[in-house]
Amino acid sequence: MTLEPLRLFFDVTAWAVIGYFVVANGFWSALLVTAAWQMVQHRRSSEEEDLRWLLSSSVLPRVSVLVPAHNEAATVGESVLALLTLEYPNLEVVLVNDGSTDETLDTLVQRFELQSIHPIYRRVVATRPVRALYRSRLHPGLVVVDKDNGGKADALNAALNLATGTLVCAIDADTLIEPAALLRIVQPFLASDDVVASGGTIRVANGSLVQAGRVVTPRAPRRPVAGLQAVEYLRAFLFGRLGWNRLGGNLIISGAFGLFRRDALRAIGGYQVESIGEDMELVVRLRRAGLERGEASRVVFVPEPVAWTEAPESIRVLGRQRDRWQRGLTDVLWRHRQLLFNPRYGAVGLVVTPYFFLVELLGPVVQALGLVGVAAGLALGMVDVQIALLFLLAVYGWGLLFSIGALLLDELTSRRYEGMADRVLLVCWALVEPFGYRQLSVVWQLRGMVRAVRGRSDWGEMTRQGWRGEPFTMPEPVSRPYPR
Repeated sequence: MTLEPLRLFFDVTAWAVIGYFVVANGFWSALLVTAAWQMVQHRRSSEEEDLRWLLSSSVLPRVSVLVPAHNEAATVGESVLALLTLEYPNLEVVLVNDGSTDETLDTLVQRFELQSIHPIYRRVVATRPVRALYRSRLHPGLVVVDKDNGGKADALNAALNLATGTLVCAIDADTLIEPAALLRIVQPFLASDDVVASGGTIRVANGSLVQAGRVVTPRAPRRPVAGLQAVEYLRAFLFGRLGWNRLGGNLIISGAFGLFRRDALRAIGGYQVESIGEDMELVVRLRRAGLERGEASRVVFVPEPVAWTEAPESIRVLGRQRDRWQRGLTDVLWRHRQLLFNPRYGAVGLVVTPYFFLVELLGPVVQALGLVGVAAGLALGMVDVQIALLFLLAVYGWGLLFSIGALLLDELTSRRYEGMADRVLLVCWALVEPFGYRQLSVVWQLRGMVRAVRGRSDWGEMTRQGWRGEPFTMPEPVSRPYPR
């Protein structure tokens, strides 16, 4: 009799894990097939198009690049110069010095000959106080905002108030954008009036040669932590987000590189400073507002434009990042829970949001139950060893299929890596990723969910190496002055 509750637990756990496996892999298989078809279409159009005519075209909308910066004195000069030299003829850069305590502002003043201008502008979105505004004598398209520290979302809102472009490109201060990326990411807006945002591919720059704010020689990361993330990023972007273009549209655009209609952002009040997942929350709110008002609401992922970022190389720092990402996902889905299974929002309510809820949010819970259940069942002799091994082999095989599929899509669309050694190394990282790394990811995600329920909203210390080798630390946002 005492074993019956245990048998019931194992039976329920087994069916839950099998159900999750079927649903998750069904979604991912559909995304992979759709992404492959989309990639073929993109490949054909890319071969036929000539971006050179766009450089002299009068139809290109003005783009304002929004750059939040906090204590970035070591790299801010090269980063800004790289942005100012992007291949885009109608460009403005609005950098926000978000209460830096180092020499960030002094570096900008000296490097770009900033001169003070009158701080008169339309304050559409509320932000922390702005201290001063500057414009460069050398580059009139560069505007610098000096303000009190309020966190990344608040800094982006301040930049949004000052931006004059029809479109705004939000990036991280350490993002390295390829020269022609803006010309490619702007194309969905030229092709259709119903596009409200577009995003590009984010790639891991660890191990690559970086000079003057550009990745001049891409290389696959040699260190395990960064290498595993490189495969993860390719899988997430090249079939995850690309596949959603045809299956209901994306709910996420990376905060490191995304393009938006400025008026649409202002109409919804800019970034939500109280949300730990401000980049995803903004996109969900944009889509929701557009669908409710019958206005533009399409979000498009474009694989060709690439921005490079530095991935954490420390397990501890990576754990903090994934913890924060899961807290952000939990927060966003809770804020917009009205979307879930709501036919009013079409595919967003019936397909996209359920995927993020069932697979991305609840997935770590089911995976943890499965791991514990299999281990306990084997120990108690209630789970057949051969069946357990076959199931684990199936899980590994499907996961490897998706990773290899992403690497193949990468070969079709970009071929960033010149040598065979880099490609072989990425395959090696894909082979070992399911052993240890994914289990750690489950632990970090569960921790993030628990902390989200408890109301934790801090970022934690995100120390990295930086492009010049000097360590730099992402700021921990100040307490939020605005009510929910």
